[in-house]
Amino acid sequence: MSCASLVQRPCKSLFLTRSYRSCLTHIHALYVQLLEHCIESKSLREGKVVHQYILKNSNTIACNNNSSAIVLDKITRLYVSCNELEFARRVFGSIPIPERKNNVILWNQMIRAYAWKGPFDRAIDLYYEMIESGVTPTKFTYPFVLKACSGLQAVEDGKKIHDHARGLGLESDVYISTALVDFYTKCECLIEAREVFDNMSERDVVAWNAMIAGSSLHGLYGDMIRLVVQMQEAGVSPNSSTVVAVLPAIGEANGLSQGKTVHGYCMRRGFHSDVMVATGFLNVYGKCRCLVYATRIFDRMGIKNEVTWSAIIGAYVSCDFASEALALYDQMLLRDGICPSPVILGSALRACTKLTDLRRGKRLHSYIVKSGSGFVLMVGNTMLSMYAKCGTMEDAVTLFDEMNSKDSVSYNAIISGCAQNGKAKEALDIFQVMQLSGIEPDLATVVGFLPACSHLAALKHGACGHCYSVVRGFTTDTSVCNALIDMYSKCGKVDIARLVFDRMHKRDIVSWNSMILGYGLHGLGREAVSLFRDMEIAGLQPDDVTFICLLSACSHSGLVAEGKKWFVAMSQDFSVVPRIEHFVCMVDLLGRAGLLYEAWSLIKRMPFDPDVCVWSALLASCRIHKNIELGEEVSNKIQSLGPESSGNFVVLSNMYSAVGRWDDAAHVRIKQRNQGFKKSPGCSWVEIDGVIHAFVGGDRSHPHSEKIYQKLEDMLMEMRTLGYRSASSFVLQDVEEEEKESILLYHSEKLAVTFGILTLRPAKPILGWNLQLWRFLVRNHWIQWFLMWRFLVKRTNEKSLDSMVLDVGTMYPSQASPASFRVAV
Repeated sequence: MSCASLVQRPCKSLFLTRSYRSCLTHIHALYVQLLEHCIESKSLREGKVVHQYILKNSNTIACNNNSSAIVLDKITRLYVSCNELEFARRVFGSIPIPERKNNVILWNQMIRAYAWKGPFDRAIDLYYEMIESGVTPTKFTYPFVLKACSGLQAVEDGKKIHDHARGLGLESDVYISTALVDFYTKCECLIEAREVFDNMSERDVVAWNAMIAGSSLHGLYGDMIRLVVQMQEAGVSPNSSTVVAVLPAIGEANGLSQGKTVHGYCMRRGFHSDVMVATGFLNVYGKCRCLVYATRIFDRMGIKNEVTWSAIIGAYVSCDFASEALALYDQMLLRDGICPSPVILGSALRACTKLTDLRRGKRLHSYIVKSGSGFVLMVGNTMLSMYAKCGTMEDAVTLFDEMNSKDSVSYNAIISGCAQNGKAKEALDIFQVMQLSGIEPDLATVVGFLPACSHLAALKHGACGHCYSVVRGFTTDTSVCNALIDMYSKCGKVDIARLVFDRMHKRDIVSWNSMILGYGLHGLGREAVSLFRDMEIAGLQPDDVTFICLLSACSHSGLVAEGKKWFVAMSQDFSVVPRIEHFVCMVDLLGRAGLLYEAWSLIKRMPFDPDVCVWSALLASCRIHKNIELGEEVSNKIQSLGPESSGNFVVLSNMYSAVGRWDDAAHVRIKQRNQGFKKSPGCSWVEIDGVIHAFVGGDRSHPHSEKIYQKLEDMLMEMRTLGYRSASSFVLQDVEEEEKESILLYHSEKLAVTFGILTLRPAKPILGWNLQLWRFLVRNHWIQWFLMWRFLVKRTNEKSLDSMVLDVGTMYPSQASPASFRVAV
C-alpha cells in the first residue's frame, strides 16, 4: 500500500464520521418525535414498537450520552402516561446518572405517578433516592410525596418530609402547605394540621377545602361549620368541592336543616347538576330518612355512576325499604348495565339480611364468588352477618373458615351469630381463637360475647369479660352495661347485676328492661315492680318490652293481682297496645296460679287469634295442675295450628304419664314421631376454672365419667343410710322401680353437680341456676344430703360451715324451668 493511499484514507474516514453523526442526529430527532406523538396520544402499542427498535439498534444512541438521555426520558414519560410504572421505573434507572440528576421534572413525574397509582411506598422510596442523589426537590415534589404518605398513613415519613420542605424554605408555599394540611388530617394529626393551616399567609379555596374535609372526615361537625363560616368571612366562596366535603358530616349528624340550606346554596350556584354533589345529597337525605327527597334527586340525575347507585340503594336499606333496595339493584344490573361495586354488593346483602331472604343472599354470594369480590373483607363480613341473621350457622362458619383475611368485624359477626343461634359454646371457642390470632376484641366483640356467657351461665368467662371491659373503658358504653346486667342475672348473680345497673353513667330503656327481667328470673317480682316505679320517677316512658318483662316478673313471683293491674294500665295509662307476647305472659300468670279457666276466658277475648305460644303457656299450666280434660282441649287447639316443636307433645305425654295413662302417653309419642318431631335431650353445664363441661342424662362421653358414676353410687349408698328414698313419680315412664331409680340417679343435672363436687375444693361455693333442679333436689332430699356431705368434708379439713354457700337463687315453687340446667362455679 502506498503512502498516498494511507494519507487519503483518514480524510475519507473523517468525511464518513461527519455524515454518520449527522445521520444519528436525524435518527435521534425522529425517535424523539415518534415518542412525543405516542405520549400525546397515549399509544402504548406504537410506543413499545419504537422502544423495541431502539433496543435492537442500541448502538445508534449509545455513542451520544446527551441524545441517549433525551430518548430514555421520552420512553419513561411514555410509560408513565400509559400507567406502565414498572417499565417506566426500569427505563428511568437506565438513564445515565449525570443526566438523571439534572432532570428534576422527570423525578417529579415518577413520584407523582406512584403517588396516584401506587404502590405508595415506591413514591416515598423515590423521594429518598432523589435526596441521596443530590437532586434538590421543587415545590411540585412535595405535594406528590405527601399524598403517598397520607395513603400509607406514614406519619413519621411525612413529618421528615415536612422538615425537608421547611429546610428549603418551601413551607410557606400555598401548594405545599395545602398538601401538609391534607396529609395531617388524613393521618388524624388534627393539631398539626391546624397549626400549618393557621400559619399560612395565603389561603386559597383548595386550602380551605383541605381543612374542612379533614374536620368532616373525623366527625368534627362544629369545627367544620365554623370553618365554612370563616371561609366566607375571608372572602373565599365555597365551590363544589367544598360542598362534597361538608355533606358526609351533615349526613352523619342527621343535620337535615343544614343539608337543605346547603342544597339551596347549590341550586343558586348551579352546583346541583354535578354528579358528585347530587350523590352527596342523596347520601344526606338517605341518612336523614328523607327518602322522598333522595328519590327525587336520583330520578332527576342525568348521569348516574356506581357511587350514585350505591348511595340510593344504601338509603333504601337504611330506611328499612329492603325489597325496594333489591328492586333498584336489579334495575341497575338489567337496565343500566352497571357492574356492582363491593359497596353496592354489601348494601344488597344487608337488604337480604333485613328480609332474612336466604335464597337471594345465596344468589348474591354466588355472583360475588364469580366476580372475585369475595376477597374484599367488607363484603365477606357482610355475608357472614347475612348467614348468621338468617340462622344458617353452618354456612356462616364455612364462609368464616374460607376467608383469607379476618378482622375484628369478622370475628364479631360470627361470635354474635353463634350466640344468637343457640351455639354459645362455639361462640366462646371462636372468641378464644380470636385472642390467639392477635386480634384485639373491641366493644362490639364484648357485646356479642357476653350473651354467650349468659346462655351457658359461664360466670367466670362473663366476669373476665367484665374486667376486660373495665380496663378498656367499655363500661362507659350503655350497650356493654346492658349485656353485663343480662349476663349476671342469667348466671344467678342478680345482686351484681344491680350494682352494674346502679353504676351506669347513662341508662336507656333496655337497661331498665334488662334489670326488671333479671329480677323476674329470680322470682323477685316486688323488686321488679319497685324498679318499674323508679323508672317512672326517672321520667322514662316504658315500652312494650318493659311490660313483657314486668308481667313475666309478676308471673314468676305469683303476683296475680299486681300483674292484672299492670296489664290493664299498660293500655289505659301508658298507651301501649298489648301484643301477643303480653297475652302469653298473662295466660302464664293466671295458669301458674291455678286460674286455668280465667286464662281460657282471656284467650277467648283476645283481639287477635291466639297462636301456638299462647296455647302452649296454658298447656304447661294444665300439666302443673293436672287438669287433663282442659289439657286435651288445649292440645287439640295446638294441633290444629300446627305444633312448632316437640315441647307440646312432651307436656301432654307427661300429663298422661303422671296419672298413669300410659297408652295415651305412648300414642302422643308415636304421633310426635310420625310428624317428624324429635325431643332434644336435656343438657346440663358446669363451669370449672373457666372451662365449660356439658352433660346429658346417662352420658359416658366425659373423660372423668368413671369417677363421676362411682361417686354418684357412693353418694347414693350414704344417702340411703340417711333415709333417702327416690321420688319415682318424677320418672314419667312405664318402667320398673329399679329402672326409675337408675334414671333419676344418672340425670344430667346430678352428673354436673357431682363433677363439681369431685373437682372443687370443699370451701368452693356452687351456684345452681335451674328452678326445676331446686324442686327436684328438695323432694329427693339431695339438698339436705348435699349440705351434710360438704359439711362433713369441711369438718374433716377443719373448715367452718359459714364459708360454704349453695346458692340456687330465690325460688317460686310453681315456676316452669328452662330446658337446660346450668351450674356456675
